Amino acid sequence: MAVPQLLNDIIQVLLQLAPAASLVALVLAGLSLRREGGTTFLIGGGFTKWMFWVVVFVTLVPLVGWFSSFGVAAPLPSGGIGTSWLSSFQSDVSNFVTNFVAGRMVTTLAAYFVLRAILDTASGGHPLPSILTAMFLLGTQTTYSLIQSYNTGTPFATADVLDSLWTYLAGTIMPIAAGLAIVGAIINFATRRPAMRLVAVALAMLCVSGIWKLVLSMEG
Repeated sequence: MAVPQLLNDIIQVLLQLAPAASLVALVLAGLSLRREGGTTFLIGGGFTKWMFWVVVFVTLVPLVGWFSSFGVAAPLPSGGIGTSWLSSFQSDVSNFVTNFVAGRMVTTLAAYFVLRAILDTASGGHPLPSILTAMFLLGTQTTYSLIQSYNTGTPFATADVLDSLWTYLAGTIMPIAAGLAIVGAIINFATRRPAMRLVAVALAMLCVSGIWKLVLSMEG
């Protein structure tokens, strides 16, 4: 029996809204990052969960291919959305997320976090967590494009993207974070606050790839 056109259209709408859902999840990940400390996050916390859903939504179509390996046929409908009101709904939601949420809202949210950084400093706190959150939000589109570029289009695409993000984190983000830690250590030293911990953190960040390879060699 043929699948009803309305059901095919609903499936197409959900698949075509996956990129929009990924952008929303990326924004929510940025907000969770600040709630969890800004310079750190909980494994299994809100930030890591939302980042995982970002990757899942980006790789949703190839991920469906896993059902075929289980012996379950999961053919995806081809063509466009035949039902006009569903097509309009998909277009409106995608435009709202792209132009309003990602195009305008994240900039406003980042501005509020810059204000929060000033207030944190005024109250004796550290401005870095809020500044890093603002930078993360401003880079939403760039981060999304980066994750998309790692999509291999295979049933292993989700794992491939996560592996590539780890490589990018260890090879690109960690050296930058190490530099920020050194700057923080210098400021702490100048203000007569503990600085050696930040120096140790900077060295560990520079060695994170080597530490991971050491752990793998010990497992073998």
